[in-house]
Amino acid sequence: MAIGFVLMCVSPSRESEVLNKLSKIPEIIELHSLFGKYDFIAKIEAKDYERIGEIVIHKIRTINGILYTSTLTGLKNW
Repeated sequence: MAIGFVLMCVSPSRESEVLNKLSKIPEIIELHSLFGKYDFIAKIEAKDYERIGEIVIHKIRTINGILYTSTLTGLKNW
């Protein structure tokens, strides 16, 4: 199982709408609001890192209101 963290910057006043859509993505196992440069961080679990990339590109970045993302992944859990 692969784990990734996605930091997201969202258009002002679109936070609730984006949060609602993100909460419907089954691969997102944790979702938190943030203060600062990024508005949300999501923890994604998938079968491999290629699938994490697909989720970010096709499920997260396509949500209207998300301006940009930054994805962090690792090699394995310790």
